[in-house]
Amino acid sequence: MTLAANKGGGIDGLVNGISPDWGPFGALQTKARVIIGVIMAGAVLFLLGSAVLGAVHIRVGNQQHNTMETKKGQTMVASSLLGLFTVASMATLFTIVYGFGI
Repeated sequence: MTLAANKGGGIDGLVNGISPDWGPFGALQTKARVIIGVIMAGAVLFLLGSAVLGAVHIRVGNQQHNTMETKKGQTMVASSLLGLFTVASMATLFTIVYGFGI
């Protein structure tokens, strides 16, 4: 700690060291990063809508005592939430895999 303090490194050096460098996507321009972000946001919205639709299937299946509809809804909710987690953590996964490759 004394060595870091002697170099004059303030909180800026620490915070900048923690921020992601986008791994393999570091060379992309700002427009490409925005496009990737928009595509990921669209996928997240689609998956959230699919999870809501699955919840509707569960509700309708329970009201009509239809176990097939309920099971379909449970499958939709589970797969949507798993896909949502995967899309949301995609940047982190790419950075980790890229880091292992180096």
